[in-house]
Amino acid sequence: MKSLFLALSLLMLAGCTITRQANVSEVNATSGIVRLTWNQAMLQTARTDDYVAKGTATRECQQMGYANAVGFGQPVSTCSVYAGSLCLNTKITLSYQCQGMAIPSTTPTYY
Repeated sequence: MKSLFLALSLLMLAGCTITRQANVSEVNATSGIVRLTWNQAMLQTARTDDYVAKGTATRECQQMGYANAVGFGQPVSTCSVYAGSLCLNTKITLSYQCQGMAIPSTTPTYY
């Protein structure tokens, strides 16, 4: 009986980690900052794929004329839904700095 309870407990804990897609929440062309966010519900451990998130940020940077994006700082967690003193939903924000200057492909380059 004890081993069954332990096995069920481990099975429940293993299913709590999910992968979320980080979406663009803020773009500042002047400072070259792109912020991506995703939501994490209570009792969940959500994560995002760093490669996909960097690709999303780089794509936004390239639309502003920069070459690529470099992540900076730590992820910032902010509680977005409260129930009394309990946080029901956490918004996690990643910040990227756009760097370099992209050369448009439509402009011919002569050497």
